[in-house]
Amino acid sequence: MAHPILMPKPGQMTEECVLTVWHKQEGDPVTKGDVLFEIETDKSIMDVESFEQGVLLRRVVDEGATVPVNTVCAWIGEPGEAIPDAPPALVAAVAEPEVAARAATPAAAPPSPAASTAPAIAPDARPTQRGPSERLRISPRATRLAAEAGLDPRSLVGSGPGGRIVERDVIAALEAGAVAAVGAAPQPPAASTVPGEEPPRPLSRMRRVIAERLTLSATTIPTFSVTVAVDVTRLQAVRADLKARETAYSVTDFVLLATAQALADHPDVNARTDGTQVWPRRRVHLGVAVALPTGLVVPVIRDADVLGLAELHDRASELIGRAREGTLGPDEMTGSTFTVSNLGMHGVDSFSAIINPGESGILAVSSAVPTAVVMGDGVAVRSIMKLTLTADHRLVDGELGARFLNAIRRRLEDPGSLRRATTDA
Repeated sequence: MAHPILMPKPGQMTEECVLTVWHKQEGDPVTKGDVLFEIETDKSIMDVESFEQGVLLRRVVDEGATVPVNTVCAWIGEPGEAIPDAPPALVAAVAEPEVAARAATPAAAPPSPAASTAPAIAPDARPTQRGPSERLRISPRATRLAAEAGLDPRSLVGSGPGGRIVERDVIAALEAGAVAAVGAAPQPPAASTVPGEEPPRPLSRMRRVIAERLTLSATTIPTFSVTVAVDVTRLQAVRADLKARETAYSVTDFVLLATAQALADHPDVNARTDGTQVWPRRRVHLGVAVALPTGLVVPVIRDADVLGLAELHDRASELIGRAREGTLGPDEMTGSTFTVSNLGMHGVDSFSAIINPGESGILAVSSAVPTAVVMGDGVAVRSIMKLTLTADHRLVDGELGARFLNAIRRRLEDPGSLRRATTDA
């Protein structure tokens, strides 16, 4: 029997993905493990492999379409096999009814070699104009983007399956300036009210997700911030000594190690809450904020508190490198219990960060700055770095936050106190 190929759900917070590239044409043979298509999530690009064997009978989704997770994207079966009705569970999982109906349509005769080179669903890929009484068919992401831009989606022409309006249609309309405001007749694009201002462009998918999550955090979590100044003069000397022995570690490596060990000693800072219940967490999974041109991702170092300096350095370097390449898997960006955000390399004196939902705190790391410090009866120039903890006040009060932050400071000011740091070096 023919088997449906569904849009996977790469992460807990992912509700839809963009099918970017098909690697198989209709009529192509498929074996288990073959890459069928690529998808783009809010944070990465992934290959989708086949768990079935046979022939690609039909491609239901066009390249570039934004597709809800669990939607039928294709059918695989024996040559000439008819496509069965989609199981009720699959139909229920599809966000747009017309997509489910399309997936359940029986296949026509097996495509000829010439036909297999044509776009999979060419008739549906053509822009379709709706009649005044026809139901609007639009993807969730396109709906949100149109609402944010103040556009009337009924003025748009859909290029998705069955004439469905997808995100690229809204973007194209914005770029062309040929859309109407909600409830108004079509109007030419408004002139800029600020001299030199360019036409607006939509936020990237990643930045919209970041905005949604951090808005949720800022509006639902009662927070406070506390800052300490850390003397990292000795730490920098240790780093220079290790570098001379051809073992180079960054300040971030030491901060991550100190933070992970402090979290193990202060488990309440490693917990999470929904406001009514508290989930203690014994394992420390440390998130590292990584800036990208399109936004921000947070790869996760699992069990960071039991890693030594060398192990943590290697793991962090690998994750950060793949984050910048866009090759992280969803499981490598979820499940963090605490996050570290370091802007020290950008000459930042101090800052506070916004808590990642599902965590109780985030540590903001600033630049190490040469500073005149009173020491005994004299003044010395020391390298001072400020750390700012932003914490969920439902779990962490000021006293606990101060103890936790000072535990990190003690470790950084005395690198020898970092467990296993000497043996790792």
